[in-house]
Amino acid sequence: MAEVVLEGVSKRFGDTEAVRDMSMVIPDGAFVVLLGPTGAGKTTTLRLISGLEKLDAGRIKIGGRDVGNETPAQRDVAMVFQQYSLYPHMSVRDNLAFPLRSPILKTPEAEVARKVAEIAEILQIPHKLDNKATELSGGEMQRVSIGRALVRDPAIYLMDEPLSSLDAKLRADLRIELKRIQGDLGSTLLYVTHDQIEAMTMATHVGVLQEGELVQFGTPREVYENPQSVYVASRLGQPRINILPSELFGGAHKGPQIGLRPEHIRQGDGVEARIIRAEHLGDQTRLHLELQGYSVTTLTDPHTDYAPDTILKISPQDPLYFDAAGARIF
Repeated sequence: MAEVVLEGVSKRFGDTEAVRDMSMVIPDGAFVVLLGPTGAGKTTTLRLISGLEKLDAGRIKIGGRDVGNETPAQRDVAMVFQQYSLYPHMSVRDNLAFPLRSPILKTPEAEVARKVAEIAEILQIPHKLDNKATELSGGEMQRVSIGRALVRDPAIYLMDEPLSSLDAKLRADLRIELKRIQGDLGSTLLYVTHDQIEAMTMATHVGVLQEGELVQFGTPREVYENPQSVYVASRLGQPRINILPSELFGGAHKGPQIGLRPEHIRQGDGVEARIIRAEHLGDQTRLHLELQGYSVTTLTDPHTDYAPDTILKISPQDPLYFDAAGARIF
Protein backbone atom coordinates (compact mmCIF):
# COMPACT_ATOMS: atom_id res chain seq x y z
CA MET A 1 0.00 0.00 0.00
CA ALA A 2 1.10 3.61 -0.40
CA GLU A 3 0.35 7.21 0.45
CA VAL A 4 -1.29 9.10 -2.42
CA VAL A 5 -0.82 12.86 -2.77
CA LEU A 6 -2.74 15.27 -5.00
CA GLU A 7 -1.15 18.70 -5.51
CA GLY A 8 -3.19 21.42 -7.26
CA VAL A 9 -4.97 18.91 -9.50
CA SER A 10 -7.31 20.36 -12.14
CA LYS A 11 -9.32 18.92 -15.03
CA ARG A 12 -11.64 20.64 -17.49
CA PHE A 13 -14.04 19.17 -20.06
CA GLY A 14 -14.84 21.96 -22.50
CA ASP A 15 -16.41 24.78 -20.50
CA THR A 16 -16.93 22.55 -17.44
CA GLU A 17 -14.30 22.63 -14.71
CA ALA A 18 -14.72 19.10 -13.32
CA VAL A 19 -11.90 19.30 -10.73
CA ARG A 20 -10.47 22.60 -9.53
CA ASP A 21 -7.06 23.01 -7.83
CA MET A 22 -7.53 19.95 -5.60
CA SER A 23 -4.86 19.17 -3.01
CA MET A 24 -5.28 16.17 -0.71
CA VAL A 25 -3.22 13.53 1.08
CA ILE A 26 -4.61 10.00 1.24
CA PRO A 27 -2.60 8.42 4.09
CA ASP A 28 -1.12 4.95 3.76
CA GLY A 29 -3.69 2.43 5.05
CA ALA A 30 -6.54 4.97 5.23
CA PHE A 31 -10.14 4.53 4.09
CA VAL A 32 -10.90 7.89 2.45
CA VAL A 33 -14.39 8.70 1.19
CA LEU A 34 -15.07 11.52 -1.27
CA LEU A 35 -18.62 12.74 -0.71
CA GLY A 36 -20.69 14.94 -2.96
CA PRO A 37 -23.68 15.07 -5.32
CA THR A 38 -23.67 14.13 -9.00
CA GLY A 39 -21.35 16.47 -10.89
CA ALA A 40 -19.17 17.31 -7.88
CA GLY A 41 -16.05 15.76 -9.46
CA LYS A 42 -15.87 12.48 -7.54
CA THR A 43 -15.51 10.07 -10.46
CA THR A 44 -13.21 12.43 -12.37
CA THR A 45 -10.87 12.49 -9.36
CA LEU A 46 -10.73 8.68 -9.36
CA ARG A 47 -10.08 8.60 -13.10
CA LEU A 48 -7.26 11.14 -12.76
CA ILE A 49 -5.58 9.07 -10.04
CA SER A 50 -5.98 5.87 -12.04
CA GLY A 51 -4.64 7.45 -15.23
CA LEU A 52 -7.87 7.00 -17.20
CA GLU A 53 -7.94 10.82 -17.56
CA LYS A 54 -5.00 13.15 -18.13
CA LEU A 55 -4.30 16.08 -15.81
CA ASP A 56 -4.67 19.64 -17.07
CA ALA A 57 -2.65 20.93 -14.13
CA GLY A 58 -1.08 19.72 -10.87
CA ARG A 59 0.69 16.54 -9.80
CA ILE A 60 -0.30 13.13 -8.46
CA LYS A 61 2.16 11.08 -6.42
CA ILE A 62 1.69 7.43 -5.45
CA GLY A 63 4.17 6.14 -2.90
CA GLY A 64 6.28 9.28 -3.43
CA ARG A 65 6.45 8.69 -7.21
CA ASP A 66 5.10 11.30 -9.67
CA VAL A 67 2.77 9.25 -11.90
CA GLY A 68 1.75 12.01 -14.32
CA ASN A 69 3.36 10.30 -17.32
CA GLU A 70 2.55 6.71 -16.33
CA THR A 71 -0.14 4.51 -17.87
CA PRO A 72 -2.95 3.07 -15.68
CA ALA A 73 -1.12 -0.28 -15.59
CA GLN A 74 2.13 1.35 -14.46
CA ARG A 75 0.39 3.22 -11.63
CA ASP A 76 -0.48 -0.03 -9.83
CA VAL A 77 -4.05 0.85 -8.87
CA ALA A 78 -7.14 -1.40 -8.72
CA MET A 79 -10.52 0.10 -9.59
CA VAL A 80 -14.03 -1.12 -8.75
CA PHE A 81 -16.85 0.40 -10.77
CA GLN A 82 -20.52 0.94 -9.94
CA GLN A 83 -21.55 -1.79 -12.37
CA TYR A 84 -20.37 -5.36 -11.84
CA SER A 85 -18.12 -5.62 -14.96
CA LEU A 86 -17.78 -9.42 -14.75
CA TYR A 87 -17.13 -11.83 -17.62
CA PRO A 88 -20.47 -13.67 -17.87
CA HIS A 89 -19.07 -16.76 -19.63
CA MET A 90 -16.46 -17.33 -16.90
CA SER A 91 -16.82 -18.98 -13.52
CA VAL A 92 -16.41 -16.98 -10.32
CA ARG A 93 -13.00 -18.62 -9.91
CA ASP A 94 -11.82 -17.46 -13.33
CA ASN A 95 -13.28 -13.97 -12.86
CA LEU A 96 -11.32 -13.59 -9.64
CA ALA A 97 -8.17 -15.03 -11.21
CA PHE A 98 -8.31 -12.94 -14.37
CA PRO A 99 -6.29 -9.91 -13.10
CA LEU A 100 -3.57 -12.20 -11.72
CA ARG A 101 -3.17 -13.92 -15.11
CA SER A 102 -2.55 -10.65 -16.96
CA PRO A 103 0.67 -10.40 -19.02
CA ILE A 104 1.94 -7.73 -16.64
CA LEU A 105 1.58 -9.71 -13.39
CA LYS A 106 2.26 -13.20 -14.79
CA THR A 107 1.35 -14.79 -11.46
CA PRO A 108 2.23 -18.51 -11.07
CA GLU A 109 -0.88 -20.71 -11.11
CA ALA A 110 -0.22 -22.02 -7.60
CA GLU A 111 -0.21 -18.44 -6.31
CA VAL A 112 -3.34 -17.65 -8.34
CA ALA A 113 -5.18 -20.55 -6.70
CA ARG A 114 -4.03 -19.49 -3.23
CA LYS A 115 -5.05 -15.84 -3.70
CA VAL A 116 -8.43 -16.74 -5.20
CA ALA A 117 -9.21 -19.11 -2.31
CA GLU A 118 -8.13 -16.49 0.23
CA ILE A 119 -10.26 -13.71 -1.27
CA ALA A 120 -13.25 -16.05 -1.68
CA GLU A 121 -13.08 -16.80 2.06
CA ILE A 122 -12.85 -13.08 2.91
CA LEU A 123 -15.87 -12.36 0.70
CA GLN A 124 -17.71 -15.42 2.06
CA ILE A 125 -18.28 -16.94 -1.40
CA PRO A 126 -16.00 -20.03 -1.49
CA HIS A 127 -19.04 -22.21 -2.28
CA LYS A 128 -19.71 -20.11 -5.41
CA LEU A 129 -16.28 -20.44 -7.05
CA ASP A 130 -17.45 -22.92 -9.70
CA ASN A 131 -20.65 -21.03 -10.52
CA LYS A 132 -20.94 -18.96 -13.68
CA ALA A 133 -21.15 -15.22 -13.00
CA THR A 134 -24.66 -15.18 -14.46
CA GLU A 135 -25.84 -17.61 -11.75
CA LEU A 136 -25.12 -15.16 -8.93
CA SER A 137 -27.38 -12.72 -7.11
CA GLY A 138 -26.71 -8.99 -7.42
CA GLY A 139 -24.93 -8.89 -4.08
CA GLU A 140 -22.77 -11.89 -4.95
CA MET A 141 -21.86 -10.35 -8.30
CA GLN A 142 -20.74 -7.16 -6.60
CA ARG A 143 -18.68 -9.18 -4.11
CA VAL A 144 -16.91 -10.86 -7.03
CA SER A 145 -16.38 -7.47 -8.67
CA ILE A 146 -14.76 -6.18 -5.47
CA GLY A 147 -12.83 -9.45 -5.19
CA ARG A 148 -11.30 -8.94 -8.65
CA ALA A 149 -9.62 -5.85 -7.19
CA LEU A 150 -8.75 -7.44 -3.85
CA VAL A 151 -6.83 -10.37 -5.37
CA ARG A 152 -4.20 -7.89 -6.40
CA ASP A 153 -1.88 -6.05 -4.02
CA PRO A 154 -1.98 -2.55 -5.54
CA ALA A 155 -0.75 0.75 -4.17
CA ILE A 156 -4.38 1.91 -3.74
CA TYR A 157 -7.91 0.63 -4.32
CA LEU A 158 -10.25 3.06 -6.11
CA MET A 159 -13.98 2.40 -5.72
CA ASP A 160 -16.67 4.30 -7.64
CA GLU A 161 -19.99 3.93 -5.77
CA PRO A 162 -19.80 0.11 -5.82
CA LEU A 163 -22.82 -0.38 -3.54
CA SER A 164 -25.26 2.14 -5.02
CA SER A 165 -27.16 -0.35 -7.20
CA LEU A 166 -27.85 -2.79 -4.35
CA ASP A 167 -30.89 -2.94 -2.09
CA ALA A 168 -30.77 -1.26 1.34
CA LYS A 169 -30.12 -4.38 3.44
CA LEU A 170 -27.37 -5.65 1.16
CA ARG A 171 -25.77 -2.20 1.09
CA ALA A 172 -25.69 -2.18 4.88
CA ASP A 173 -24.21 -5.71 5.00
CA LEU A 174 -21.52 -4.94 2.43
CA ARG A 175 -20.60 -1.65 4.15
CA ILE A 176 -19.66 -3.67 7.21
CA GLU A 177 -17.86 -6.30 5.11
CA LEU A 178 -15.92 -3.77 3.07
CA LYS A 179 -14.74 -1.91 6.14
CA ARG A 180 -13.72 -5.20 7.77
CA ILE A 181 -11.84 -6.31 4.68
CA GLN A 182 -10.01 -2.99 4.39
CA GLY A 183 -8.99 -3.20 8.04
CA ASP A 184 -7.84 -6.80 7.73
CA LEU A 185 -5.76 -6.11 4.63
CA GLY A 186 -4.40 -2.77 5.89
CA SER A 187 -5.09 -1.40 2.42
CA THR A 188 -5.24 2.19 1.19
CA LEU A 189 -8.70 2.82 -0.25
CA LEU A 190 -10.35 5.81 -1.93
CA TYR A 191 -14.12 5.43 -2.20
CA VAL A 192 -16.54 7.89 -3.79
CA THR A 193 -20.23 8.17 -2.99
CA HIS A 194 -23.16 10.57 -2.67
CA ASP A 195 -24.40 8.55 0.34
CA GLN A 196 -23.45 10.24 3.60
CA ILE A 197 -24.25 7.07 5.62
CA GLU A 198 -21.48 5.26 3.72
CA ALA A 199 -19.12 8.15 4.47
CA MET A 200 -19.94 8.24 8.18
CA THR A 201 -19.82 4.48 8.76
CA MET A 202 -16.77 3.46 6.69
CA ALA A 203 -14.34 6.36 6.38
CA THR A 204 -11.26 7.20 8.40
CA HIS A 205 -11.24 10.51 6.45
CA VAL A 206 -13.98 12.31 4.51
CA GLY A 207 -13.43 14.79 1.70
CA VAL A 208 -16.47 16.90 0.79
CA LEU A 209 -16.60 18.03 -2.85
CA GLN A 210 -18.56 20.97 -4.23
CA GLU A 211 -18.53 21.69 -7.96
CA GLY A 212 -15.08 20.17 -8.41
CA GLU A 213 -13.53 21.75 -5.33
CA LEU A 214 -12.47 19.99 -2.13
CA VAL A 215 -14.15 22.23 0.45
CA GLN A 216 -13.35 20.25 3.62
CA PHE A 217 -11.26 17.22 4.60
CA GLY A 218 -11.05 15.49 7.97
CA THR A 219 -12.35 12.63 10.07
CA PRO A 220 -16.13 12.02 9.87
CA ARG A 221 -16.53 13.38 13.39
CA GLU A 222 -14.50 16.52 12.64
CA VAL A 223 -16.49 17.27 9.50
CA TYR A 224 -19.82 16.56 11.23
CA GLU A 225 -19.12 18.60 14.36
CA ASN A 226 -17.20 21.47 12.75
CA PRO A 227 -18.45 22.02 9.19
CA GLN A 228 -16.88 24.98 7.39
CA SER A 229 -20.10 25.96 5.60
CA VAL A 230 -23.82 25.35 5.27
CA TYR A 231 -23.05 23.16 2.25
CA VAL A 232 -20.73 20.87 4.24
CA ALA A 233 -23.09 20.80 7.23
CA SER A 234 -25.91 19.68 4.93
CA ARG A 235 -23.87 16.84 3.38
CA LEU A 236 -23.50 14.92 6.66
CA GLY A 237 -26.21 14.03 9.16
CA GLN A 238 -29.48 12.13 9.03
CA PRO A 239 -31.94 13.81 9.36
CA ARG A 240 -30.34 16.86 7.75
CA ILE A 241 -29.29 19.88 9.76
CA ASN A 242 -31.88 22.64 10.19
CA ILE A 243 -30.66 25.97 8.75
CA LEU A 244 -32.82 28.81 10.05
CA PRO A 245 -32.73 32.59 10.51
CA SER A 246 -31.21 33.31 13.91
CA GLU A 247 -33.89 35.93 14.56
CA LEU A 248 -36.46 33.16 15.07
CA PHE A 249 -34.92 32.61 18.49
CA GLY A 250 -34.63 35.31 21.13
CA GLY A 251 -31.38 36.69 22.53
CA ALA A 252 -28.05 37.56 20.94
CA HIS A 253 -26.58 35.49 18.11
CA LYS A 254 -23.19 35.27 16.37
CA GLY A 255 -24.57 35.35 12.82
CA PRO A 256 -27.68 35.69 10.67
CA GLN A 257 -28.10 31.94 10.12
CA ILE A 258 -28.27 29.31 12.83
CA GLY A 259 -27.60 25.62 12.20
CA LEU A 260 -29.29 23.10 14.48
CA ARG A 261 -28.70 19.37 14.23
CA PRO A 262 -31.94 17.51 15.11
CA GLU A 263 -30.30 16.26 18.31
CA HIS A 264 -29.34 19.86 19.27
CA ILE A 265 -32.87 21.17 19.75
CA ARG A 266 -34.00 21.33 23.37
CA GLN A 267 -37.69 20.81 24.06
CA GLY A 268 -39.78 22.32 26.85
CA ASP A 269 -38.83 26.00 26.69
CA GLY A 270 -38.18 28.71 24.11
CA VAL A 271 -40.27 29.58 21.04
CA GLU A 272 -43.47 27.85 20.06
CA ALA A 273 -43.53 25.41 17.13
CA ARG A 274 -46.41 23.36 15.74
CA ILE A 275 -46.06 19.59 15.23
CA ILE A 276 -46.84 18.64 11.63
CA ARG A 277 -46.25 14.90 12.01
CA ALA A 278 -44.30 12.33 14.01
CA GLU A 279 -42.31 9.48 12.45
CA HIS A 280 -41.84 6.50 14.76
CA LEU A 281 -38.66 4.66 13.74
CA GLY A 282 -38.31 2.19 16.61
CA ASP A 283 -35.18 3.52 18.34
CA GLN A 284 -36.18 7.16 17.84
CA THR A 285 -39.06 9.41 16.86
CA ARG A 286 -38.59 12.24 14.40
CA LEU A 287 -40.78 15.27 14.89
CA HIS A 288 -41.48 17.49 11.90
CA LEU A 289 -42.34 20.98 13.10
CA GLU A 290 -43.44 24.30 11.64
CA LEU A 291 -41.79 27.37 13.18
CA GLN A 292 -43.04 30.71 11.86
CA GLY A 293 -43.26 29.31 8.33
CA TYR A 294 -40.01 27.31 8.48
CA SER A 295 -39.73 23.52 8.59
CA VAL A 296 -37.78 22.05 11.52
CA THR A 297 -36.90 18.40 12.21
CA THR A 298 -35.93 17.18 15.67
CA LEU A 299 -35.63 13.93 17.61
CA THR A 300 -37.55 12.89 20.69
CA ASP A 301 -38.25 9.95 22.99
CA PRO A 302 -39.38 6.94 20.91
CA HIS A 303 -42.04 6.00 23.47
CA THR A 304 -43.86 9.36 23.43
CA ASP A 305 -46.87 10.00 21.19
CA TYR A 306 -47.43 13.44 19.69
CA ALA A 307 -50.63 14.47 17.93
CA PRO A 308 -50.52 16.74 14.87
CA ASP A 309 -51.02 20.47 15.62
CA THR A 310 -49.70 20.07 19.18
CA ILE A 311 -47.69 23.13 20.22
CA LEU A 312 -44.14 22.40 21.44
CA LYS A 313 -41.62 24.89 22.79
CA ILE A 314 -38.07 24.53 21.46
CA SER A 315 -34.73 26.29 21.91
CA PRO A 316 -31.20 25.94 20.45
CA GLN A 317 -28.57 23.80 22.14
CA ASP A 318 -24.96 23.86 20.84
CA PRO A 319 -25.92 25.79 17.68
CA LEU A 320 -23.66 26.43 14.69
CA TYR A 321 -23.64 29.91 13.12
CA PHE A 322 -23.19 30.90 9.48
CA ASP A 323 -22.95 34.22 7.67
CA ALA A 324 -25.34 35.29 4.90
CA ALA A 325 -23.17 33.54 2.25
CA GLY A 326 -23.22 30.25 4.20
CA ALA A 327 -19.66 30.38 5.60
CA ARG A 328 -19.19 29.14 9.17
CA ILE A 329 -18.76 31.71 11.97
CA PHE A 330 -16.67 30.19 14.75
